[in-house]
Amino acid sequence: MRFNRAAIMSLAIFGASACASLVAPNPSSEPAALRSGQYALDTAHAAVLFKIDHLGFSQYVGRFETVDASLDFDAEAPENARLEAIVDVASLDVANDEFAQTLIGPNWFDASAHPQARFVSTTVEITGERTGRVVGDLTLKGVTRPIALDVTFNGGDRDLLRGSYVVGFSATGTFDRTEFGVDRFSGPVGDIVRLEIEAEFERD
Repeated sequence: MRFNRAAIMSLAIFGASACASLVAPNPSSEPAALRSGQYALDTAHAAVLFKIDHLGFSQYVGRFETVDASLDFDAEAPENARLEAIVDVASLDVANDEFAQTLIGPNWFDASAHPQARFVSTTVEITGERTGRVVGDLTLKGVTRPIALDVTFNGGDRDLLRGSYVVGFSATGTFDRTEFGVDRFSGPVGDIVRLEIEAEFERD
């Protein structure tokens, strides 16, 4: 029996799709999908970005490349969840290596004196079936102040490729950089920093 090229391509695509369906997770966003346990951040699937007004012309975007976090979650008492995250300030990426060095220098983040930013949750409020508001202490440039993150639970399922149970979240929040001593060019450069966070956590 002969197959033309189109038939062979169709069979190949079907085979690939069938294999993918066997290993690809199908995350459920139902609350029950967020199982109790201690989770560690999958650092390969995490992003911490910030945006700040640049002279009114645009939103300047930066990203921290090195982040770690842990999540301790009790399905019976989700309000008791605890989140801790650590950001390596020197891992700042703004698509301009020379300017990144300026920003982590003493006039801005001062990464040599304060190499880490840390967030530790203090309260969790459940605001919807898949949403919550996490308030915690942010320590940046040696100053600790409370900030709030609005969090959406994207779903959870077992990832057969990684062999672990994975849950995913998106979060946003804002803070005033001048309250943390990062006040250079305050005014022309916006004071309000917007955070955008994507994170996958995993456990056995």
